[in-house]
Amino acid sequence: MPGISGSFEVLDKHAPLVSALKAGRVKVLRDKQNHTATFDIQGGFVEVLNNKVTVLVEGATSNE
Repeated sequence: MPGISGSFEVLDKHAPLVSALKAGRVKVLRDKQNHTATFDIQGGFVEVLNNKVTVLVEGATSNE
């Protein structure tokens, strides 16, 4: 994810986190067979809590 302080990745059992996102590309793992989806975003926020990721973004465009 394009964090305002640099890009980062969220893995299984990640520590709790809230971060602002800048314009860039978000890659989402869709299933355990490594199928992914990518989105270009204008900015937003991400929250990681209890192994759940919530992303709130503005201007998302799918790259599929």
